[in-house]
Amino acid sequence: MPRTRGYGLAAILTAALGGGCLAPAQAQQQIAAADFSKLSIEQLGNVEITSVSKRAQKLSAAPAAIYVITHDDIVRSGATSIPEMLRLAPNLQVAQTSPANYIITARGFSGNSAAQNFSDKLLVLIDGRSVYNPLFSGMYWDMQDVLPENVERIEVISGPGATLWGANAVNGVINIVTRKSSDTQGGVLEFGAGNQYASASLQYGGVLSDDLTYRAYIKTFRDKSFDTSAHDGWYKPQGGFRLDWTPGDDTLTVQGDVYDGRENNGAAADGLISGGNLSANWSHDFADGSSLQVLAYYDNVERTTTGGSAGFTVDTYNIDAQYNFSLGRWNNIVVGAGQRLSHYSITNQIGPATSLLFIPNRGSLNLSDIFIQDQMALSDNFDLKLGLKFENDPYSGITPMPNARASWRLDDSNMLWAAISYAVRSPTPFDTHVGEDLGPTRFLNGNPDFLPEKLTAYELGYRGQLSQNASLSLSAFDDEYDDLKSIELDQVSGFLPLHWGNGMKGRVYGIEGWATYEAADWWKLSAGANIQSESFKFKPGASGLLGLSQQGNDPHHQASLRSSMNLSDSVTFDADFRYVGRLPDPHVPSYVELNARLGWMITEKIELSLSGFNLLHDHHLEFAPGDEIKRSFFVDTRWKF
Repeated sequence: MPRTRGYGLAAILTAALGGGCLAPAQAQQQIAAADFSKLSIEQLGNVEITSVSKRAQKLSAAPAAIYVITHDDIVRSGATSIPEMLRLAPNLQVAQTSPANYIITARGFSGNSAAQNFSDKLLVLIDGRSVYNPLFSGMYWDMQDVLPENVERIEVISGPGATLWGANAVNGVINIVTRKSSDTQGGVLEFGAGNQYASASLQYGGVLSDDLTYRAYIKTFRDKSFDTSAHDGWYKPQGGFRLDWTPGDDTLTVQGDVYDGRENNGAAADGLISGGNLSANWSHDFADGSSLQVLAYYDNVERTTTGGSAGFTVDTYNIDAQYNFSLGRWNNIVVGAGQRLSHYSITNQIGPATSLLFIPNRGSLNLSDIFIQDQMALSDNFDLKLGLKFENDPYSGITPMPNARASWRLDDSNMLWAAISYAVRSPTPFDTHVGEDLGPTRFLNGNPDFLPEKLTAYELGYRGQLSQNASLSLSAFDDEYDDLKSIELDQVSGFLPLHWGNGMKGRVYGIEGWATYEAADWWKLSAGANIQSESFKFKPGASGLLGLSQQGNDPHHQASLRSSMNLSDSVTFDADFRYVGRLPDPHVPSYVELNARLGWMITEKIELSLSGFNLLHDHHLEFAPGDEIKRSFFVDTRWKF
């Protein structure tokens, strides 16, 4: 959750508190990442993705609002972190609040830390491993890192994906797919420094046998405070490995990471973050065209403070299996099941004025699911996709999450699609077992009867190639929410202790779109924009405390424009312009900013680049409460050996 400068539960929780998904083997059969810069608009539409159907399909045929950030996009942007990579997706809202912290959402619900509501309706996967935190359903973006060199692509879906991916895939799914070790052979040494950020990394990939490759890496960085008085800079060393084994019709990937970082908090105790993960992904292709995939992983995360006065540890064990097969000539079916067990332990913070308590402060969360999806080719140009997931979470029991998607191919280059989906954000320990004391007085209690937050989404979209040099994607959505989180009065005393309730409902509707245009062989342009309106209201009997703005502080509209130029065989220039509308409550002015990168391949193995971020202003505010983000530059050298 984002750092706050308040008091009470929000400030304490921020100090104290800072899932199974599967990527099919067929997704590995991709155009080499190094060739993305040379692909035409039509070829980019043929890039295979996996997030929409849990099986490989062409981007141009996916019936969803999905944007793909390619490896080439990431490298040429100069982005050094996952949140900065995600700024390239026009269907996301990305706001930085400090050097280490970001708020990232799709279709609203950025949260309001003063009201104890946090961004918790976006599912994030790294190679199928779910990385949202089960204690509050939100993201710690400072704990997720992948070397830009190793990202194959990032698939960003705006809209629900719960039928395939489960709870938390409410407003969107971000699926980060890393490159096979066979695509990252040899060594890469990177070192960069600037006025704000410095980093160094070393990676090497090799061959152990004809069908077994590997890579290993280490990385460290230091990110300074934007404001010297804030003293909130941070650093985080990290290392990891990946093995890819491809014997015959089988594919096995084993990979893992470890990290250990420190975040300065000014006069307060510093934050300490650490963790690690280990995953194995096996798949087998059968002679009849069907396939079986199994993903298992272990994930450990720990956040604490110097002195150990507050913090938590979560250990997650997960296994998923799915089977893809065809039934007759017109049914492509995916069935699967998963089991996730998370053990957690929380250090309650007890102080003279305020105390944050979890009762009990340790426990286990057991999440299981089964799902089926059938893609039916009803005619040569019309497909219907029906799916259903049953998920059993530890607090609300079994929840069905259905989905229906239809696509109509107008011709080989243009498609209309429509979808109706149901998704939930499941209860967490923060909803059910948290408590806050103000001195001797119990101020707030969790609610053991807290209900899942519900979404019914209606979507209509178009994706097509307008000409040989231009493509366009448009989608309209009408999202209807119920049982949204609110804060309610005690029924006995009429006031304290307060407790969480489900006293709000609302609607978010809008339109989003993006286009790509190849102006010349050496110049490519892309643009995106979204407009959305939010309407919330309290349900009968709700307290109305803290107002309607507690669900989030989101812009009504935003837009972006990206230019990528190959100035010569060895020199590239990229610029990313973004406009974000004002945030209403608390008020944050609209802003425009520009990032740019100039890259020079000095030799075939040595590259030098200069990147500038937020070039139009010395500083600007992206979210409140939060730091003002500074203009910065970064000089990077990369040597391949």
